[in-house]
Amino acid sequence: MRLLVLGGTWFVGHAVVTAAIDAGWEVTTFNRGTSDPFLEAVSSIRGDRTKPEDLARLAASGPWDAVVDTSGYVPSNTLAVTRALAPVAARYAFMSTLSVYQDWPVKPLSEQSEVLYCPPDAGPDYGTDTEDGPTRYGYQKAGCEAAAVASFGADRTTILRPGVVLGPREYVGRLPWWLRRVGAAGEVLAPGSPGRTIQPVDVRDLAAFTLQTISDQSSGAFNVCAPIGSSTFGELLARCADSTHADASFTWVPDDFLLAQGVRQWSELPLWRTFDGVWNVGTTAAQAAGLRTRPLEQTVRDTWRWLVDSGDIGNHDRAAEIGISPEKEAQVLAAWRRSGERSS
Repeated sequence: MRLLVLGGTWFVGHAVVTAAIDAGWEVTTFNRGTSDPFLEAVSSIRGDRTKPEDLARLAASGPWDAVVDTSGYVPSNTLAVTRALAPVAARYAFMSTLSVYQDWPVKPLSEQSEVLYCPPDAGPDYGTDTEDGPTRYGYQKAGCEAAAVASFGADRTTILRPGVVLGPREYVGRLPWWLRRVGAAGEVLAPGSPGRTIQPVDVRDLAAFTLQTISDQSSGAFNVCAPIGSSTFGELLARCADSTHADASFTWVPDDFLLAQGVRQWSELPLWRTFDGVWNVGTTAAQAAGLRTRPLEQTVRDTWRWLVDSGDIGNHDRAAEIGISPEKEAQVLAAWRRSGERSS
C-alpha cells in the first residue's frame, strides 16, 4: 500500500505514519520540513501546501493508493490540494473534527447530525465564533470536508471526525497537564462529578482506524470517539494518580460553583465542559467499520511514560491556554470550603 500523509510530524499525523510503517506500507510525507522524526523510514517531500508549484511537484511524485490529510484547515486550500491529487491518488481520508456539527457541543450527536454549511472554496475568514455554539474552526473544517468530496467524490472520500484525542505526543497538553498536576500531589481541584462520562480517543486508535478505512475502502463520515459511557472523569484522574504514584486527594466541586468562580471550561480545567453534547457522541458507523478503542488506563499510563522519558509539548500556542494557576486553584478550593462552612 502506497500512502501519502499530508503533515505527519506532530501528533495525529505522527501516529498515522507510525502505524503505516509498522504495517509495512510505503509511506511518503509532505510538509515544510520543520521537523523530521522518521529519518529514513519514509520518503519525505518538502513543500508548502499553499504554493501551487509545490503541489504540482507533489502530484508528479505519485501515484498513491491513498492520501491522509492531517493538515487541512482552509477550504480553498484543501480544494486546491485535492484537485491536484485526485488524478494520482485512489482515495482521500480527511482528518476533520466534531466541531463541524451544527449542535456541537450543546446537544448529543450522531453521525447523521446536521453539519455546518461552508462552501468548498471558502477562504480563511468564512464563519464566525459563537460562545456556546459553532466556531470558525468548525465552519472551516466543514468546508474542507466539502472540498475533499468535490474533488474525489463521495465514494473515494473518508471523513474522520474525532473528538478529544489523547495519548503520547499530545501537544495541546490536556492530559499532560492533568498528569503533571496530579503528579505534584496534594489537594487537587476536580471539576463537577467523578461520575461524568467522557469519550476521549487514543491517538493510536484513531490512526489504526484511519488505516483500516483505507484498507477496507470505507467511505462516508465517522465519529471517532470512545463509546458513550466507556470511562468517567473520576477514572481519568484516578489513573493519573496511579500512573504518577502521587499522593493526591481530589476535591470535587460542582459545575455551578466553578462557573460562579470564573473557572474557564475546557482550558483552565482541561476536558471539563458542562454542555450535554460534549461527551454524548454516537459512533455507530465507526464501530461497525471496525473502530476499536483501548482502555483509558493504557492511554494515561503511556502518556505519562512518554512525558517521563522524552515528552515535550514544545512551544505550541494552544498549550499556553491549558491549566489553572496554582494561585487560582487554591482560591477556588478555599472558597468551596467556606461555602460548606456557611451551609453547615
